[in-house]
Amino acid sequence: MPATLEPSPVKPDTREQLKTAQDEFIRRWGEMGATWGINRTMAEIHALCYITAQPVCTDDVMDRLHISRGNASMSLRALCDWGIIRRLHKRGERREYFESLSDVWEIFSIIAAERKRREMDPVLETIKRCQQMLDESTLGKAAAKQEAVELTRQRLASMEEFMSVTNKIFQQFVSNARTGLNRVVRVLLKAL
Repeated sequence: MPATLEPSPVKPDTREQLKTAQDEFIRRWGEMGATWGINRTMAEIHALCYITAQPVCTDDVMDRLHISRGNASMSLRALCDWGIIRRLHKRGERREYFESLSDVWEIFSIIAAERKRREMDPVLETIKRCQQMLDESTLGKAAAKQEAVELTRQRLASMEEFMSVTNKIFQQFVSNARTGLNRVVRVLLKAL
């Protein structure tokens, strides 16, 4: 019978290199967080949960990122609300643990949908409100015919059309990120 190989323990150098690589990723992801609408700490916590691929508790987050319990708790709750990390309960433990979704496409879809809700939807609502303010039924026929009013309405209509088309493309893209990206890439490649 062949001898079974014992898994080799992780060498201290390897462990340190792993931590350095993870920390570098966490730092960079934290810097990028502002571009998707969250603060640096939230992004770093998400990066920690994602890159370590292990459930972490609030104490783990505090120790690794050197942040307060309040900051860790609020950020973990917000990330759960976004849906990119989830709570876990380990049998026999009182602490809550958290893990990141592992599918990058799913994470991207959730983040993109949240950004749309927070950024694009309010702009579209504002455009519609502005159009109503300048509508003939609101201003009256004579005022609505003024050049400045007509130009503003035209610009608003153009922007609404752009935002609506962008919204439809976004919905197609995010509804199934993998196939959506493939579709976009194919269209772009044909255009080139």
